[in-house]
Amino acid sequence: MNRLSIRTLVAGALAGAFVLLTLGAIGCETVKGVGKDVTNVGEAGERAISK
Repeated sequence: MNRLSIRTLVAGALAGAFVLLTLGAIGCETVKGVGKDVTNVGEAGERAISK
C-alpha cells in the first residue's frame, strides 16, 4: 500500500468511528426519553387509580 491509501484508510476509519459515536449518543438520548415517558405514564396511572 502506498502512503495515500493508508492515509485514506485511517481517515475513513476515524470518520466512521465519529459517525458511530454520534449515532450512539443520539440513540442513548432517545432511550432516556422513552424511559422518562414510561415513568410518567406509570405515575399518572397510579394517581388515577388512587383517586
